[in-house]
Amino acid sequence: MTEPVMTRPDMTEPVQDIQESLEVLTSVPRLKGPLGRLADVLDRTLLALAVIALIGLSLTVLLQVTSRLLLPFTVAWTEELTRYLFIYMVSLGAGVVLHRHRNVNVELFHGLLGFRGRAAYLALISLLTGGFSLIVLPEAWKFAQIGAFQTSPSLRVPMIYIFLSSVVLFASLLFYSVICTLEGIIALVRGEQPASEVH
Repeated sequence: MTEPVMTRPDMTEPVQDIQESLEVLTSVPRLKGPLGRLADVLDRTLLALAVIALIGLSLTVLLQVTSRLLLPFTVAWTEELTRYLFIYMVSLGAGVVLHRHRNVNVELFHGLLGFRGRAAYLALISLLTGGFSLIVLPEAWKFAQIGAFQTSPSLRVPMIYIFLSSVVLFASLLFYSVICTLEGIIALVRGEQPASEVH
């Protein structure tokens, strides 16, 4: 007599339902056409650069710890490079996070909104983000230009390259806020699409 084989219940659907309930804005369809394709290419490019910055940051921290534990001297520039890589990782990834609706937020009422409500909410939040980025971007450029006359203490890198991270941050936020605003407005006008068309 053989014992019945215990099978693990399929958890894919409940997990997917929970994820969709927590990320209600993902139900708003992505922008299509040339602008949508440009956003997708920029997504992949910025994400790849952010991952490279993260890997560089990890290796630099590893070198810093190793030098303190195993070498008779410490490598002075590792702390500075770690800071710069972290700044660029955040700057490069912020726009992609906005576009993919992965920002940390408190969802008090999102689940109560219908499809059009979510689309209107996305358009409003994206419009506010874009407006803020548009105001700050010129000041970020002025700030970056100050770095043309300075160099970093250890690496002796012109600080304009470090300060340009703020320009990258707000330029990408501005671009993606325009994309997300268009996605929200288009979804608001067209109404809910069949599940097969939403990607």
